[in-house]
Amino acid sequence: PLPPPPSPDPGPHPAAVDVESAALFTEYLRLARLYSAAAADHQHLSLVPVPATAASSSAIVARKKRKPRSAEMVRASVYDELHVRDDVRRARTTFNSLRSLLLRDEKKGDAFEEIWGKRSRADLKAATLMGDRDLWLHRDRRIIGAIPGINIGDVFFFRMELCVVGLHGQSQAGIDYVPASRSATGEPIATSIIVSGGYEDDEDSGLVLVYTGHGGRGSNMLKHCTDQKLEGGNLAMERSMNYGIEIRVIRGLKSNRSPIGKIYVYDGLYKIVNCWMDVGKSGFGIYKYKLLRIEGQDEMGSGILKLAEELKVNPLSARPFGYLSLDISMGKEKFSVSMFNDIDDDREPLLFEYLARPIFPVEAFHGKANADAGNGCECISNCSADCYCAKKNGGEFAYDENGILLRGKPLIYECGPLCRCPPSCPNRVSQKGVKHQLEVFRSKETGWGVRSLDLILAGAFICEFSGIVLTQQQTEIFSANGHCLVHPGQFPERWKEWGDVSDILPDYISPNFPSLPSLNISIDVSTARNVACYLSHSCCPNVFVQFVLFDHNNVSYPHVMIFAMENIPPLRELSIDYGIGDESVGKLTM
Repeated sequence: PLPPPPSPDPGPHPAAVDVESAALFTEYLRLARLYSAAAADHQHLSLVPVPATAASSSAIVARKKRKPRSAEMVRASVYDELHVRDDVRRARTTFNSLRSLLLRDEKKGDAFEEIWGKRSRADLKAATLMGDRDLWLHRDRRIIGAIPGINIGDVFFFRMELCVVGLHGQSQAGIDYVPASRSATGEPIATSIIVSGGYEDDEDSGLVLVYTGHGGRGSNMLKHCTDQKLEGGNLAMERSMNYGIEIRVIRGLKSNRSPIGKIYVYDGLYKIVNCWMDVGKSGFGIYKYKLLRIEGQDEMGSGILKLAEELKVNPLSARPFGYLSLDISMGKEKFSVSMFNDIDDDREPLLFEYLARPIFPVEAFHGKANADAGNGCECISNCSADCYCAKKNGGEFAYDENGILLRGKPLIYECGPLCRCPPSCPNRVSQKGVKHQLEVFRSKETGWGVRSLDLILAGAFICEFSGIVLTQQQTEIFSANGHCLVHPGQFPERWKEWGDVSDILPDYISPNFPSLPSLNISIDVSTARNVACYLSHSCCPNVFVQFVLFDHNNVSYPHVMIFAMENIPPLRELSIDYGIGDESVGKLTM
């Protein structure tokens, strides 16, 4: 016989006003305090001071006991949201950088365990190392509702990354909850779920979701082999419904751009409005939970991903109005650069010549710097770690085998036209040009901006700033005449943040080789420019500048390359720090 079905109060509808939700949560906290006061022995439920420990060794292998995850439940304020996006980005940058370095060092094989400790999967190892250094976010509290600094539509490639930022604290389980043994009322409370199609009885139409409880399956089985029980995460879901506590929903989707073939996208907050026992397709009892998406939130990230795929195949069918050009580069880029404006009649990007590559002055290709550089590497196949170009880069290449930047440097030397290595050489990345379908679009907030129809991986090359490169003397003249100039030397050194693992390795030192002199050049984009010139300014950007040389060796005239600071979902605006402060919201080129 089936277990008896739960009979809870269905709780408020997702459209209920915030006052009602706040009242329900307040009542939960009141009951929690009453329970704590009545408990004869509630020491195990309290947060107690922990004696200070001696300073840990700088060696990675020296681990300390990780603090347990707090059971205290809190809501985050708007004030928190405005100040922690950068903290989230920092944590994600550390995770992605660390994972890339672990993969590289594991393939080298030399002294891996001496540096990093016991071998394990790179994402697991990166998360473990961050946990050992107390770098996971929100371990001191369980946030109910939205996580500050995490936006709807944010994309993650690994379950452990969800744990690191506090979005979902379970590395395997689909339901994250405060267990009854640690809850102040003795009741489990669910906070987030992952919907990845792992259960045959799930129903997902986006705004409405029927989620199947956990349990009842054998290992590595998709079908149920026994009845589920109203305990653990299943009971936590029922209790969250009873108290009207919203649930964060993360969807797992297949993606050929992910290292593991799957991505996790945060789709916002839902309310559980009903739960019941049912007979599943396998003939066993299962618990089902009906969730409705709360109104007034940003568009679902999974919906945006679907729209982006449709736009790549048939843009005019997906968005019949607003396209002014399907390719403003007119074939000069490997991938089309579309132009979209459904705001006003502005057509400015069509008035400029599209220049895929910058035009350097003759000074860049002559002089002592180029004469001293030699003839390039002599590698017949892909370059190895001991080749000439590797030495120019300080003894290591800047990219992994997939073209992802391992860590930023003052300057990167890519293999050039004088090198004998083939075009497939992993040290030829940014010189190959745009690798994503980019779109210049009109926005009420930032004017013209840039977004991608593709998911962009953290550390991936995006595009290059292009125009007419001016000497210092020319810069002074053209600036006085009111020309639109981009000053490469004005960009902050955000490259230092990418690959910075100083939080993990106390002895880590940012690369200072190859060196780069003070840049006094500029890029004139008054008559000819490319897609990069429409990047919006932000003091918390998602892309950064990395200087690169490949077609000449004059360090005074580097290419201004743009790389992703984080995983950037499709149709999210790309933003860069121009070094002009918050008070300047426009672009340098406008």
